[in-house]
Amino acid sequence: MSHPLQPAEPEPTGAPPGTEQPPDELSTAVALPDGDDLAVIEVPAGDGDAQRSPVGRLAATVERLRREVREAQAEADGRALIELAKGILVERLGCGPAQAARQLAELTEQAGMSPLEFAVEVINQAARDRVAEVTSAFLASTAEDRDSGASAVRLRAAESGALAAHDAQAVAESLMEHALRPIGAEAVAIWALGSDGSLTLAGSAGFSAAEAARWRYVPPGVATVARRGLGERSGHWIGCLSDTPLPSIGQHLHPDGGRAAVPAGTGGRIHGVLEIVWPGPIEPQSPQIVRQVEALAELCAHTLETSTPPRPGDEWRPGVRPDVAELMDLADGLHDPALVLLPYLDAEGELVDFRIHHVNSRFLDPSGRPRGVVSGSLLLEAYPMAAGESELFDQVERVYATGEPFRARRMRLTALVDEVPLAAVADIHASRHGGCVLLIWRMEDETARLASLLQHAQRLGRIGGFEENLITGEITWNGQLYDLYGKPPSDGPIPLENLPAHAHPDDAVAIGRFLRTLLHHRRPASVAFRLQRPDGVTRHIRVVAEPELDTDGRLFVVRGAYQDISAHHWTEVALAATRDQLAHSEQQASERNRLALQLQHAIMPPTQAPLDAPGLRVAVRYRPAETQHLVGGDWYDAVVLPSRLVLLCVGDVAGHGIDAATSMVVLRNALRGLAVTGAGPAQLLSWLNMVVHHLTGGVTATAVCALYDPERHTLRWARAGHLPPVLVRGTEASPLPLVKGLLLGAVPEATYEEGEVQLAVDDTLLMYTDGLIERRDRSVEESLTQLLVAARTVPPTLEQQLDRLLTYSRSDTDDDTCIVGVRVA
Repeated sequence: MSHPLQPAEPEPTGAPPGTEQPPDELSTAVALPDGDDLAVIEVPAGDGDAQRSPVGRLAATVERLRREVREAQAEADGRALIELAKGILVERLGCGPAQAARQLAELTEQAGMSPLEFAVEVINQAARDRVAEVTSAFLASTAEDRDSGASAVRLRAAESGALAAHDAQAVAESLMEHALRPIGAEAVAIWALGSDGSLTLAGSAGFSAAEAARWRYVPPGVATVARRGLGERSGHWIGCLSDTPLPSIGQHLHPDGGRAAVPAGTGGRIHGVLEIVWPGPIEPQSPQIVRQVEALAELCAHTLETSTPPRPGDEWRPGVRPDVAELMDLADGLHDPALVLLPYLDAEGELVDFRIHHVNSRFLDPSGRPRGVVSGSLLLEAYPMAAGESELFDQVERVYATGEPFRARRMRLTALVDEVPLAAVADIHASRHGGCVLLIWRMEDETARLASLLQHAQRLGRIGGFEENLITGEITWNGQLYDLYGKPPSDGPIPLENLPAHAHPDDAVAIGRFLRTLLHHRRPASVAFRLQRPDGVTRHIRVVAEPELDTDGRLFVVRGAYQDISAHHWTEVALAATRDQLAHSEQQASERNRLALQLQHAIMPPTQAPLDAPGLRVAVRYRPAETQHLVGGDWYDAVVLPSRLVLLCVGDVAGHGIDAATSMVVLRNALRGLAVTGAGPAQLLSWLNMVVHHLTGGVTATAVCALYDPERHTLRWARAGHLPPVLVRGTEASPLPLVKGLLLGAVPEATYEEGEVQLAVDDTLLMYTDGLIERRDRSVEESLTQLLVAARTVPPTLEQQLDRLLTYSRSDTDDDTCIVGVRVA
């Protein structure tokens, strides 16, 4: 199956006129009158009886006549091209028409081509136009000369039909018949571009009359497929219309079809758009097809063009075109500088520049040149930088091509005078009127701009200025100062000497000092005071003033400004209150931390004497957090019970501060009291979990509890979410086998597993909190491995071993650390 955009094989013309097909190959439909309607009768192929009937003979006659009409149309279209080729040979060879016809026939026979194809080849060689360029591209891209020749014939036939057509509708039908249907297209629309940017359907083929009527006019600014094609030089190609939200003619008939919208322009000006519709999606098109469509769009532009462009050199002279005179009158009635621009074309009809045909009396050149110097010159000659920094020329060219107006604020205009660039800033407006462009610019007044900036600065800064003549008594206020005072301008300004009457009484001394410095000592002065306005509002104001002396040294003018500093004042008040509140909070936090630290040290001092137990050496170490605000809830205990068993435990209450410290005291004392009952470690932790859950207000904690029997050298232990103890035996160190146990306070009731280990002489057991090993950049498993490595080195005494573990601890969380060490003697 061929690509929908590739040239299709030429339609077979069938048998020559006057011959009939065999009856068994005939299959057609015939419309016959049937009362007021048409009856459609289809005669199937191979039905000999039906074909020998009157209806069958009528169907065969209709088919034959239809075929003859198509052949006659093709012959008529080709006859004009053959006659044109004969005329080219007459001019080139200097012979008569009969000799040119014989020469054309001989050359056709030698080339092995049909007369029509050879005639088109002669025309292409002589014309060297856009159609010839497209044909050459096809010849270069395909090995089948027949396909390329057929494409050239179709394009030349379409061109002949378009030039002979009397309107755009006939052009659309000719393009559809000769050039677009062979490449798979199903419909075509030719849009005319109005001066206001609107689109009018000038001609169409393949659409119903109702659909064409619905789309007869598209207002300016409405986004459609055709309008999108205006903004792109090579047009806008859509593979499938359903992939884009843009509406278009016939979109409900071909929702999944492909589209191409190509601008139709000549001589640098766009007159409309050629829109082509395919019934189904299309793939990216080849360059040859794109050029063919562009050539067809150029044919449409010749039909859409309403006036012939002026010849080079004549377009700028006065009185040549009537629409120019009307535009000149319009420009002269404007209050802003205006230029009337006419297109300047080269010998090939391409737009190269614009001639400044007329400038109005308001015209103001950036470099100060008179109007007579600028009028009559080319735009790029008068303002060469328009093609560079500001892209003004590109915008004017676009306005002329599309008809869409252009507006820009603060565009830079630069003129070259004696090779010196002189720049100015202006607001630009350009619009097309017929074949002319009206360019308006409003130069920016630097003085007015600075005055406007000063006015905005005074408004934003809430500043009002004044001037007071002490000799004449004349006082001048600006509008912002009246707003600060809450007075209408009709009430008049207030002299400086009356300032105390409008201020808070407590500020009278400061205002008096200000007036004495300013008026008596004649020095600049400033003061801040509370202004009491007539509406009852009090504003905090700062006034700054300076005196001006005359040539005799007398004071005659005082100038100054008022500024509303109420927001600044209340910000300072809020900041002062915030500072006081912050200082109070810091003091409270410091007191709480000091209390928590004292409580922690009272219960567990950093150093403690070794526990005296038979056959057992016990040592403890406690290292508080490095910063006082991180006082935590780490705790430990080592005590000989009445049963001669030794209670060993460590724990960690979640959180820091006074709450954690008090919870630590509760847990430590509760465990000591519960241990005298003689219960095992698992039962003790179960009871302690109930204490934590019901008595401490939502506190959670971890703990390890162990009971050592000196007689049997056995250690029974249980854990509640805590790290297991480490057993050091000889040069090996390993954690005790893990037993299950939920952290304290998580649930009302919890059951804990209990483990037992047999200790030998010189064995060392280490119980610790996570402050010893915890790091932010490593997992707990990695930190525990490092602890085991450090514990394998056993110093002579247990105290030295605990000190060594604290010294080489790699913890970086600044948390409390507790270690309980047990060595069997």
